[in-house]
Amino acid sequence: MTEAELFIGGQKISRASKPYVVAELSGNHNGSLERALEIVEAASMAGADAIKLQTYTGETITIDHNGPGFVLDTGPWAGRSLYDLYEWAHTPWEWHSALFAKGRELGLSVFSSPFDATAVDFLEQFDPPAYKIASFELVDLPLIRYVAKKRRPVIMSTGMATLSEIQAAVDVARDAGSESLCLLHCTSAYPTPVRDANLMTIEMLEENFDIAVGISDHTLGITVSVAAVALGACLVEKHLTLRRADGGPDSGFSLEPMELKELVDNVHAAHSARGNVRFAASNSELPQIQLRRSLYVVADICAGELFTSQNLRSIRPGYGLPPAKYDDVIGRRAKENVARGTPLSWDLVA
Repeated sequence: MTEAELFIGGQKISRASKPYVVAELSGNHNGSLERALEIVEAASMAGADAIKLQTYTGETITIDHNGPGFVLDTGPWAGRSLYDLYEWAHTPWEWHSALFAKGRELGLSVFSSPFDATAVDFLEQFDPPAYKIASFELVDLPLIRYVAKKRRPVIMSTGMATLSEIQAAVDVARDAGSESLCLLHCTSAYPTPVRDANLMTIEMLEENFDIAVGISDHTLGITVSVAAVALGACLVEKHLTLRRADGGPDSGFSLEPMELKELVDNVHAAHSARGNVRFAASNSELPQIQLRRSLYVVADICAGELFTSQNLRSIRPGYGLPPAKYDDVIGRRAKENVARGTPLSWDLVA
């Protein structure tokens, strides 16, 4: 399998590259553009590579209706209608210009999840480096087709999706002309219990689709993201807030800025630790080679005397013959007098 890769804002994203970290703004702006801009700044200071928005309104994602199915009865938003939730959480479209500008000023890539075609058309004016398809929209094949036709990198979350649904989404994106795809393994529970992270799915997605694979992580903390990178994830997406105590739609499962910095540092370390397959001493081990065991004379031996278990042992350090030669030496005679503490060499064996 060739190495799957994509480029966002000129930055290569692949197994071989350092993990690409995306900070998700979502609804954590709490209705304040000033707070939203602070979150963008916090993402930059923490070392994130990108900030991601969500582009929708209550009207573009649902309808104002309280009938069956339109009011949530479980989860962190229980009791809210879908329309009320999305009106509360959405990022006003008139903020996008300032948010894109701020991110780019700070060296961040800025892109968004559009939830319908009008959002895609709106976002095109900002020349986004990529588009993100949210897990809940993975089954919206017309939306994926519309996005893919823009010929920008497409990142798709796979929460709740069956293998056949993922295949359909990938096929539609490719058929519509997308040549740069990334799948994000995701569990769409808020927060996600660690036991449901199922990180072994990452390698399977990569092998099955020959696509770069990352993770959209809704667990608490950073452990699952770090483990995902150790297993091959090349992109990590995490929600970011200034302070969980401030509340907000997604605050309970979001990272605070110092935690995001910790995540960035740790996923980079995990990626570095993956390294390569190796079955010899690494450079850092070379000074320790001579502390391995080898054959040493442990009692004074006179010339012509036999080597025995009483005067020859395998001990540290490692300057003598390898222990594997022990049986070849036992019962043979010393060529000369050999003092206790001498590393055995063939020159001393008759």
